[in-house]
Formats: sequence, structure tokens, C-alpha cells
Amino acid sequence: MAITKEITRLEKSNLRLSITVPRDDVRAKYQEMLKEYTKNLQIPGFRKGKVPQEVLERKYKDALKSDAISRIIESSIKEVFEGESLSRFEKPLPYATPEMQEEPKLDLESDLQFSVVYDVFPEVKVNKWKGLTAEYPYAEVEKGDIDRELDEIRERNSIVMDRDDGALAQKGDVATIDYRLYDENGEILQDMQRKDSVFTIGSNNNYYQLDDDVIGMKKDETKEFEKKFADDFFEQTLAGKTRKIQITLTSLKEKKLPDLDDDLAQDVDEKFKTLDDLKNSIKDKLEKNLERRLRDKKTSELLKKIMENTPVVLPESLINAEIESRWRRIARYYNTSPETLMQLMAAEGEERQKEWRETAEKALHSRMIVETLIEEQKFDVTDADIEKEIETIAAEHNADIEEVKKSYQSEEAKIYLQEDIKERRLIDMMFAENTLKKGKKENYLDFMTDNG
Repeated sequence: MAITKEITRLEKSNLRLSITVPRDDVRAKYQEMLKEYTKNLQIPGFRKGKVPQEVLERKYKDALKSDAISRIIESSIKEVFEGESLSRFEKPLPYATPEMQEEPKLDLESDLQFSVVYDVFPEVKVNKWKGLTAEYPYAEVEKGDIDRELDEIRERNSIVMDRDDGALAQKGDVATIDYRLYDENGEILQDMQRKDSVFTIGSNNNYYQLDDDVIGMKKDETKEFEKKFADDFFEQTLAGKTRKIQITLTSLKEKKLPDLDDDLAQDVDEKFKTLDDLKNSIKDKLEKNLERRLRDKKTSELLKKIMENTPVVLPESLINAEIESRWRRIARYYNTSPETLMQLMAAEGEERQKEWRETAEKALHSRMIVETLIEEQKFDVTDADIEKEIETIAAEHNADIEEVKKSYQSEEAKIYLQEDIKERRLIDMMFAENTLKKGKKENYLDFMTDNG
């Protein structure tokens, strides 16, 4: 079709696309549709494929016009969107459907005109990204960090043994309990009772935070007590409430931790001959993790500086898609559904939802800057670069290089590697073109877990 289009920029990265379909194309599409109907439609009194067009139009006039408009609009929009005439910043985002501004009417004696509004990828102009100064927090691997890793290794290699029948439960023991909660009328809350709940006393890794209540109990002992839950308790139906709870300690075990010696190191991996070998391996692993995290922190602080001079108007559909993507990732992590997570977030109130939105907007803002700068720099990634990257991945994971190559045979995987290489080159360039200063020192654990 010889259609013409007009593009108008609107607020919030919206675009209005106005399309004009010439009268001759409108009539041709209408006649094409009529032929299809007359060929396939069967009406009483006429043989299939022999229905006169004038009879068809007289009987189904409004329905035919409606169908014709839908077909013309669909084919003309498809022609524009799939053609080469629209730039990256003029094509609709996949997260929202273009909306018709006003339903057009079919007139076979006139051109057909209509407009759709949709969200587009925002155009970003990075005004200043060189010559900036950013301060970043940092951390160092210290003895306590290595000791903490060793403690976790001892925990994983511990032996769990039954305690004597008369032993009193204490912190560090592994308890198995049956529990039930009662409502204000003394009736059992059916969805708040469970058998064989296992946890380590003192870990707070149990649903109703019963660690302190179990301490001092003996095996097979039953205990009833009133418990007041905190106002901010995550289970909304219990927050700020006092409820009677009954618990029965059905099993009590203790952990026997292995000695911190060469034997433990050899049990962890035969490549370690001494405890010092294990400690050095732990230190090396922590320092490599710290190096990656430090790079992320430096990048984040630099991007914050660039964002101050680079405003971006984000379309609503893009923000919503980012939030939903985060919901899905967190839901997978906690083995729940995105819908359940959304309900929990809604229960946390508007302030929490606002925080989620702000986090999503900042992530998108910085991502837009990175993608824009990568595009401007026009980095060239060769097959040799891809080969070298695969060798690096194989070495880091102590994997067979041929097996790693198989994982990156698809075109999609190769594109992923190319984009990753481009981004790392950009970050290296950003570090070279700006000044980065050490700021506040943090302890290793806080530094590695802080998402700021």
C-alpha cells in the first residue's frame, strides 16, 4: 500500500503515529475482502461461492465495514513497523500495545486516516561523562572474613548426633518441633500448625521465631505460652498481636564440629594438604569476589555522577516491565509466584511500592546511559575476541574449553558475549577518563551484600 505517515513526539517518551491510507488502496483492500467472503460464505438461497456482492453488502454492511477497517489498520501498521523507515527510537516498545486515538470510519470515496499512540525507547543524550570525580566505598579481606568462611565449612562438615533424653535444649542444637497457634477464642488456626519443623536453635530460621521459647525444653516435652509478635512482623495477620502457642519438642540433636586442622582441609578437597592451603584458597576466593564487587561499586558511583547531567524520560510501560522483571527474579529466588510477591508488596504499603519504583527507575536510567555510550563508541568485537573470552570463562570455572564453546554456539549466546565485552570495554574507558577516589571503608560482609 502507498501509505503515508506522520510522527509527533509527545510527553514521557510517547509517540503519535498518524497514518493515511489512499482511497484506491482502501477500495482495493475492501474488494479483496469481499471476494474472500463471497468465495467462502454460504447464504440460504445461494450456492457456496455464488453470493452476489450487493446481497452480501446489503445483509452485512456494518460488519463488513468494521472488518475491512480492522484489516486495513492491521496491515498498514504492520507495514510501517516492520519496514525500514522507522528508527530505533520510533518503533514501539514490546511492553505496551499501541492505542488507537479515535476509531476511524470506512468511506470508500475518501482516504482512511487514523492515529495510534505508543511508548518508544527514550532518546538519551549523554552531556558529560568524562572528567568527573566519584568517591566509592571499599573493603578489604581480613582475618575475620576468612574465619567466618572456615566456620561455615566446619558447619557443613559437622556430624549431627542425638542428645541424651534428659538434655536441655540450648543454642546451637538442632530441634524438631510440632507447633500450633490459637486464635483469640482459643481455636486452633488450621493454617498455622505444623509437624516436624526442623531448625538450629539461635539461627532464627523458623517461621514464628521460636528459638528462645525452645531453649531449656527436654525431648517429648510440651509447652504452652503467650507470644506477642512485633508490629512489623512479616505475617500481617499476626503483626502486633498476642497469640497462644503450643510446641512439642520431638527430637533434639547436637552438632559435632570437626577440628580446625589439616584433616579438615583434606576432607574439603584433596588438593589441600594443610589448613594453611585451605585458608589461602579462601582468601583468594574472597579477594576475587571483592575485586568484582569493587568494580561494580566504582561503576555505580560514576554512573550516579553521569546521571546528574543526563536526564532521561522513561515511559511508563518500560518502568512497569522492569518492576515485573524484578518480581519474577525475586519470586524464583524464594521459590514463590510473582503474584504472591506482588500481594506481599501491596500489603507493605505505598512507601514500599515507591521504593521499588525508584529502584527500577534508577536501574533503567543508568542502563540507558551505558547502552547509549556503547553505541556511540562503536566497539568492534572480533571472532578472536570471542575465542579469548571463552578461554577466560573456561579457566575461571576450571572447565573444558570445548564444553564451554558448545554453550556459546548459538547466535544469541554469541551476541550476549559480544555485548558483555563491549560493556567491559566501556567501563574500562570510563575508569580511565574519570577520577575515582576511595571513600568510606566498610566491613567485607556489608560491602558485598549492600545493593546501594
